[in-house]
Amino acid sequence: MSEEIKPVVEETADVAKQEQETPIVEAVKEEVKDVVEEVKETVVNYGEKTLAELADLFQELSVSVDRMKRSKEAEAIKSAFYKRLSREKAEAGEDAAVEEPDETTVEEATVPMQSGPVSPFAAIEAGFKSIYMAYKKERAEYNKEQDAQREENLQKKQAIIEELKALVEEPGDMKDAFPKFREIQNRWRETGPVPQQNFRDINDTYQLHVTKFYDLVDINRELRDLDFKKNLEAKTAFCEQAEALAQDEDVVESFKELQKLHEQWKDLGPVAKEFRDEIWERFRAATSVINKRYQAHFEGLKEQQAQNLEAKQALCEEVEAIANKEITSSTEWNALSKQIEEIQAKWRTIGFATRKENQKVYDRFRAACDKFFERKRASFTEFKDSMNENLAKKMAIIEEAESLKDSTDWKATSDRFIELQKQWKEIGAVPRKKSEQIWKRFRGACDTFFTARDNRPDGPGSLGANLTAKKALIESIKAYVSVDAEADAAAAKDFAAKWQEIGFVPFKEKEKIQAEYREAMQAKFPDFGSRGPRRNERGGARGGERRPLSEKDKLKEQFSQLQQEIQTYENNIGFFGLSKGAEKLKAQMQERIDAAKAKLEDLKAQIRAKEAEENEQ
Repeated sequence: MSEEIKPVVEETADVAKQEQETPIVEAVKEEVKDVVEEVKETVVNYGEKTLAELADLFQELSVSVDRMKRSKEAEAIKSAFYKRLSREKAEAGEDAAVEEPDETTVEEATVPMQSGPVSPFAAIEAGFKSIYMAYKKERAEYNKEQDAQREENLQKKQAIIEELKALVEEPGDMKDAFPKFREIQNRWRETGPVPQQNFRDINDTYQLHVTKFYDLVDINRELRDLDFKKNLEAKTAFCEQAEALAQDEDVVESFKELQKLHEQWKDLGPVAKEFRDEIWERFRAATSVINKRYQAHFEGLKEQQAQNLEAKQALCEEVEAIANKEITSSTEWNALSKQIEEIQAKWRTIGFATRKENQKVYDRFRAACDKFFERKRASFTEFKDSMNENLAKKMAIIEEAESLKDSTDWKATSDRFIELQKQWKEIGAVPRKKSEQIWKRFRGACDTFFTARDNRPDGPGSLGANLTAKKALIESIKAYVSVDAEADAAAAKDFAAKWQEIGFVPFKEKEKIQAEYREAMQAKFPDFGSRGPRRNERGGARGGERRPLSEKDKLKEQFSQLQQEIQTYENNIGFFGLSKGAEKLKAQMQERIDAAKAKLEDLKAQIRAKEAEENEQ
């Protein structure tokens, strides 16, 4: 073997060694293949999309520039569409069976003729199927063209190999052979892919003849060194690109670009022997960094997906607990509905779980939510029925009230109206759109009766007549002439009894007439309302003089009087009509009752304190 051919043979051996080491990249590809496929499938969770959204996604895909390369995505959308279609048809009470188009489906999508109403799902299914079939037809044509192109490329590469083989067998003048060899290499790289089943054989055959060319051709040293130099420059550029990719934040894209560099590296010829190991180690070092980062990225992604699964399972447990909770009021239903919505919003912030579990955990979460809202719908249906029953009861009360509104049997009818008002309050809620309407009818009937009753001119027992009677009694008190203590006491007692016998007066006159009564009684009977004259140990009066009241007795007297006032206030509330001002008067009266009861508790505490002081003495 000549001295010039020997370095070429050594160079060829080194090239073979480098090409044997490139499967490191292929091994990395295999290690992350499953993870990559998993990420691709979970980039978009089609299970959470609506029918309309899935149809829109497929429409966008079908007109995209790269649509022919997205067949897996197309099939994923189709599968999600028909799965959701089946579920929603079942929820709507229709037959859940669906017929997914496949590779053998050739008929055009149409809305089926029906004698009855057309299902709302039929149109969207037909529209989706039409888009899908058009895409599949275009895809089939595309695949056919690609297969034909690969066959054509195979024939071109076979022809190139024949040219290379001929060049190896008869190299001729090296100054002419070497440019031809370079031209053959360029045409080989420019020729597209061949059928998969022919790739390894055609490539191995080509590499064999390339090796033979370097082994057999007595290349001019100057031309060889120039070729080595050009290859070194190109491979150095590849190393720089790989090192830059090793620093790129986009790990996935860096890995993709690295594969392209490896393909180009394999297509280049050798470099000078003294640079061979160095340049390959530099390129392999950058490759190793990128591969490790790529693996770490997907391992981290797996870990994150596991955490997402755990977080989603926790949310499932929360919703399941709420869905199984005993709920008794609409307020609680609404509060828990808001809580469910907040959990759903939180769910949407969590990323995808693992490919194996993502759909399962979503189905579990959806089932728990559906269970809660189905129970809520059933509860509100039952509540609506209850409100309709309440409406019927209140309508019966209205009819009775309207039949009594013109009655002049004041006492009996007043009692009945009060009883009807009490029943009205005890009946539960009615439909909102009817509530105000029936209340106005009932209030109108009550107002008609009570207004007529209260505005009687002089009817016995009327509020106006009672006011007149009390005014006359006050005048009688003022006209009374004192006789002696015993006669005054008897007169005071008689006046008080008559006052109590007279019924209620109009509310707006009550305070005024009560004050006039007290003033008149105090003027004529200063001792009115006291505990009476103090008695001695033998039971007799001391000289007819009344002893002064103790602090405790005064407190007890105030306590007793306040109790009577509270009772009077509470009785008065029951006799208020339902006129426009009645609710306001009731509110004012209730404020007085509350204030009086608070004062009553204060008096009670003061009395106990006085009793404690007396016991200590």
